Amino acid sequence: MPVTTPDAEAQGPRVNAAEPCLETAAESRLDTAAALGRAAHRVERRIDELVRPPHGPGLDAWRVLDLLADGDGHPMSEIAGHVMVPAPTLTKIVDRLVERGLVYRRPDEIDRRRVLVLIAARGRELHDGLAPRVAAVEREVRDALGADAARVLAALARL
Repeated sequence: MPVTTPDAEAQGPRVNAAEPCLETAAESRLDTAAALGRAAHRVERRIDELVRPPHGPGLDAWRVLDLLADGDGHPMSEIAGHVMVPAPTLTKIVDRLVERGLVYRRPDEIDRRRVLVLIAARGRELHDGLAPRVAAVEREVRDALGADAARVLAALARL
C-alpha cells in the first residue's frame, strides 16, 4: 500500500520501498516519452530561433550544414539519417541549399554512381557564424544535465 503523510499529499503518494512498484511499464514509457519529447521540443525550438530565416537556413537545413561542416562529402542517404527526414524531403532541402550557393553536389570519386554533398564557402561562412550560438544552447543543455551529462547523452544516443 502507498504510504502517505499530510505533507506528502501535495507531492503525490509515496510508495513504500519494501513493496513492489505498482507503476506499469506503459505508464513509465508514457512519462519517459513525454519528458524526452518535451525536452527535445524545447531545445529544437531554441535552436530553430537561431537558425531560421532570415538569419539562417532553417532547422533541417542547419542540420545538413552542420554535418557537412566536417569538410567531408556525404551521400544523401547518410545525410537523411543524420537530419532525420525522408529522402524526398532531404532532396528538397539540399536543392534549396544548392540554389542559395551554400552546398554543392559532386560525383563520388570512388563510386561514380553515388553523389556526395559538400559545403560551399558561403555555407561554411553561414555555419561558422551560427555555430557558436547553437553550441551555447547545447552547452546549456549539458550544464542542466549536470555531472552525468556525457553518460546521459550517450545513453540517449543508444536508444
